[in-house]
Amino acid sequence: MTRLALAAVLVLAHPATVLAQQTSPTGGEVPPAKASDVQSVDAIIAALYDVISGPAGEKRDWDRFRSLHLPEARLIPTGFPQGSDRARARVMTVNDYVTNSGPFLEERGFFEVEVGRVTERFENIVHAFSTYESRWNPDDADPFQRGINSIQLMWDGERWWITNIMWRGVGPEFEIPGKYFKK
Repeated sequence: MTRLALAAVLVLAHPATVLAQQTSPTGGEVPPAKASDVQSVDAIIAALYDVISGPAGEKRDWDRFRSLHLPEARLIPTGFPQGSDRARARVMTVNDYVTNSGPFLEERGFFEVEVGRVTERFENIVHAFSTYESRWNPDDADPFQRGINSIQLMWDGERWWITNIMWRGVGPEFEIPGKYFKK
């Protein structure tokens, strides 16, 4: 049997394994995205917040999360350690975030919503300052944290991809400038 015939047999015998991944613009493989999640900047940012949010005990759809990002994307929380005037950053891959933050989000419950956004676009690249509020339960009166996600995105001609997210979460006593609450 030729290699081509063997490959065709394998594809027909196991289509789920062959179609279970999507090739990114960088050549890496990710789970296929829902078309509705990646059709616009609004849609992909809404999907990002939706997939990490949920009640305690609810499993998140981490393949959906992965499908939004380039495989090489970085997620970078920043902040000032207590008593320090020098900021720190922790650089994670998408899988690092899933492994390190996923269990906490699922065990504790976590709801994050966008409350404002400032966006700039040049051709196929977008930068969004997405202001958020985080709550343990969706009906909590006040957020336990607010902050800004600095989200970089790219359009590849067919869909949007998240290339990087850097964020700074702050307590409720910290004043975020009003210009970041526009939508």
